[in-house]
Amino acid sequence: MRISEPKRVTVPELALIAVTRGAIGFGAGLLLADKLKHERRKALGWSLFLSGLASTVPIAMHVFGKKESATNH
Repeated sequence: MRISEPKRVTVPELALIAVTRGAIGFGAGLLLADKLKHERRKALGWSLFLSGLASTVPIAMHVFGKKESATNH
């Protein structure tokens, strides 16, 4: 399988991908922002960033590991 091959993604899969991207972005934003106390911001930011990053692996394996049936072309 090549990564450049088109993939079909369902709406729930797309939503899950969007949520994980949002968690990574929100976590990174908290790490860079000065709106919360440093320790609280750091803990929350790392938690969101790492959970988003960790959830990316199984989602990517699911999406890129799907086999397209011959009737879907």
